[in-house]
Amino acid sequence: MSTYSLFHTNKIIGGAGSIQQIADVVKSYNAENVVIITDPGVFAAGLINEPKAILENAGINVQVINDTPPEPPLEQVNQIYRHAQNTNAQMVIGIGGGSAMDTAKLVAMLLNNNVELQDVADGKTKFKNRGIPTVMVPTTSGTGSEATPNAIVLIPERELKVGIVDEKMLPNCVILDPAMTVGLPPHITANTGIDALCHAVECYISKKASPFSDTFALKAVELIGRSIRTAYRDGKNLQARENMLLGSYFGGASIATSSTVAIHALSYPLGGKYHIPHGLSNAILLPDVMKFNLDACEAKFANLAKAMGLDVQGCTQHQAAEKLIDEFYALIRDLNIKCDLKSVGITEETLSELADAALTVKRLLDNNPKVMTKTDIIEIYRKII
Repeated sequence: MSTYSLFHTNKIIGGAGSIQQIADVVKSYNAENVVIITDPGVFAAGLINEPKAILENAGINVQVINDTPPEPPLEQVNQIYRHAQNTNAQMVIGIGGGSAMDTAKLVAMLLNNNVELQDVADGKTKFKNRGIPTVMVPTTSGTGSEATPNAIVLIPERELKVGIVDEKMLPNCVILDPAMTVGLPPHITANTGIDALCHAVECYISKKASPFSDTFALKAVELIGRSIRTAYRDGKNLQARENMLLGSYFGGASIATSSTVAIHALSYPLGGKYHIPHGLSNAILLPDVMKFNLDACEAKFANLAKAMGLDVQGCTQHQAAEKLIDEFYALIRDLNIKCDLKSVGITEETLSELADAALTVKRLLDNNPKVMTKTDIIEIYRKII
């Protein structure tokens, strides 16, 4: 029998208004100075105002770094780290989407390890110590970064995104307040929501899947699959927002004990070379990659169809699996997810190069339930341009 393990966040606080507990969390670590790491969009939307005020009213000194870029390049993560070094921070709070939270996790690690981030990304060294304590507050329902030991950085010279994975990066506390996601625009709700769905689906069919990841993944698929259209149409629906936030967390928890597979492997070059947002690139790849995998995991696809609430009464296993694929295509249509790949320079002539880049992401492709050749990858890319 194979063995399996679970690494999980120390503490999770959820529900509308749960952000009010952030000062109590910080004080439980005896932290008097904290740094909030966020991005320009979240900062401009005023989403850090409430947690910052709660912390300051509790007598905690707060510094804010608000320039985390989307898909952060390694050097910009280093710049944010150098800025954080001057704050005397005893705790790092990440507020935002995956880029802000990944950066916050890496900065916390760098603050308590004498290593170069480039060497860690290249696999030349590892973090020896846990970072200083962290709190993650997601403002999107997509990356699940708050639940994972992963952080993604862009290596511009390689035109590829690299995943740094270390269980010591798991946050000390996560606050899942759906009110922090209410202002999310519909197109970001769609892209990040499908990203979260990808995490759950991929981890469920991964060769690394375990009873732990299966439990998290199926619940994530249930919550997201039955709520994403409502959250897209009515962003103020707190129940839908909470379901999406919990689904995103459970999708991230799946990653912590399993692994994403071919969708993410093929997505990385789209972001690394052509700067297509991560959630969007995963969303446009989801239906075709899963259609490719169908004959390798029919039974699991049938289970996913049930979890999503599809009517599979009287269906054979194969019919239920096909209904799941049809639902993926329908979701992309209903959520109006589109990406003009030709406008960013992706053409028939570039597909071979893209496929070569995807093939380097062996960490994920090796866990796909069906072997993908370069020809297979090119054909999938061809379908989305």
